[in-house]
Amino acid sequence: MDHELNVTYITLDGYVEVNKYRHVYFAVMLAAYVLILCSNFTILCIIVSHTNLHEPMYVFIAALLINSVLYSTMIYPKLLTDVLSKKQVISYQTCLFQWFLYYFLGGSEFFLLAAMAYDRYVSICKPLQYPTIMTKTAVGVFLLLAWLLPVCMAAVPIVLSANTKLCSLTFKGIICSSAVQKLHCVKSVLLRIYGLVALGANMLFPVLFIAFTYARIFIISYRSCREVWTKAAQTCLPHLLVLIYFSCLVTFDVLIVRLDANFPKSVRLIMALQTVVCHPLFNPVIYGLKMKEINKHLKSLLRKMVKRCWTVGFSCNNKAEM
Repeated sequence: MDHELNVTYITLDGYVEVNKYRHVYFAVMLAAYVLILCSNFTILCIIVSHTNLHEPMYVFIAALLINSVLYSTMIYPKLLTDVLSKKQVISYQTCLFQWFLYYFLGGSEFFLLAAMAYDRYVSICKPLQYPTIMTKTAVGVFLLLAWLLPVCMAAVPIVLSANTKLCSLTFKGIICSSAVQKLHCVKSVLLRIYGLVALGANMLFPVLFIAFTYARIFIISYRSCREVWTKAAQTCLPHLLVLIYFSCLVTFDVLIVRLDANFPKSVRLIMALQTVVCHPLFNPVIYGLKMKEINKHLKSLLRKMVKRCWTVGFSCNNKAEM
């Protein structure tokens, strides 16, 4: 490649022995992508098709699942192509787009979890006022803000980095994130300061809000009857599990960029796979198993599918005997 192409294209150096295990990588990622689409769309279809699930809490869950599907659909085709290629390269423009997508959807997830925490607070602590507070308009505003604010905040560093000169063309990862800044010839102070501000707005503020809200919920529930405490535990525990897991992934990403930590390649790969494989599967599994109403409809759907398969198989056997 000539000099211009060398500047334009970045080598992804996050895989461990990809030439030796490329078919294993491909099989795992393809299976994960299919599972992600099937599991997320299954829960989405359950929420859409049952009117008793057309409540704010389930609408926010559906938004989280849409985020997972969108992120996976934008990322996986490139990953599958990379593991089958002799060289894992990506254009700088595509790398910036992945960076944008990663932080837009990541910030959106924190805001959606904050909206869900507020919804649970009103439902459990102010049940009589719930219909007047969590209206369709209010839910629409929460959804709009949860997507619009992260888009605006994620776009700024991308614009600032678009024309930045690169002194290194090797990225230690399999998907681009803010760690791309380490490839820049000049470390932008403005970009670092903005990154801290965006981190506070996208992660720290929502996490503190969620912690305060759930603390209030558990205090009030503990002082109330057992039924209120059980309801709080059933509906809040899945959100807390998702929040803790996602916060750990984001914290690792922040450590890589801010502390310039030199993690081993295998550790980086494991954490990257957590982001692209485990996290998009985590939401449908947690909400499918832990949310009582969704779990009930999911079991009903599985019973119908098993019954239909059994009926079709039995019919085919009878025809074969005839």
